[in-house]
Amino acid sequence: MKQLLYFLLFFFTFQLISSQEESIRKDSISVKTIDTKYKEDQFYLAVTYNVLSKMPENMSQNGFSTGFAFGYIKDIPLNEDRNFGLGLGLGLSSNSYNDNLKISKSNNIYLYEIVDVEDFSKNKFSTQLIEIPLEIRWRTSTPDEYKFWRVYAGIKFGYVLASRSKFIGGSESLKLSNIEAINKFQYGLTLSAGYSTWNFNLYYGLNPIFDDTAIVNDTNIDTRALKIGLIFYFL
Repeated sequence: MKQLLYFLLFFFTFQLISSQEESIRKDSISVKTIDTKYKEDQFYLAVTYNVLSKMPENMSQNGFSTGFAFGYIKDIPLNEDRNFGLGLGLGLSSNSYNDNLKISKSNNIYLYEIVDVEDFSKNKFSTQLIEIPLEIRWRTSTPDEYKFWRVYAGIKFGYVLASRSKFIGGSESLKLSNIEAINKFQYGLTLSAGYSTWNFNLYYGLNPIFDDTAIVNDTNIDTRALKIGLIFYFL
């Protein structure tokens, strides 16, 4: 329920921002000379559903795993029509993953165990990253058109600023922070496509979330992040 409320809050906020932006742009076009050196989509906010791929045997997700990201992308048009170019940015993201991989610590050693979903009421890990997106951008925008098609593809580099895990089951409650086995550097392919406010957003991690010291049942946890959701661009 909490995740749904967050989603609705962001949705209605950006619907309002979008409508205000369209109104402002219309007004500016009517009173000012058309800006032929315009730039687009320099701020973004994304809401995603997070999926874990390449999970070890018997590992599974449960519940609703969410992600939020926001930041600034420098729009760099490469042609005279300004509908093709590059984007280079800086942002932050927060991601949670609900699953049955229990993370614990004993004598400064991290332990990983796959548990039955009936044995716990909550189990998840989360990451907060600073991110650098690099995009190739194509769109149908013009100096006086505020609704247009876009396709942006690229790669996103991330550095984990903080990580946490939480397990609650029976009489046991575990909370860990700054999990050493989570890869500090993460990167993956990105794709955003859509029209006007509504844009599909996809991220696929090219490297594992955990490093090779994270082992469960004699198997490396080669799990990667797949994020599917919506991204909103403005200004």
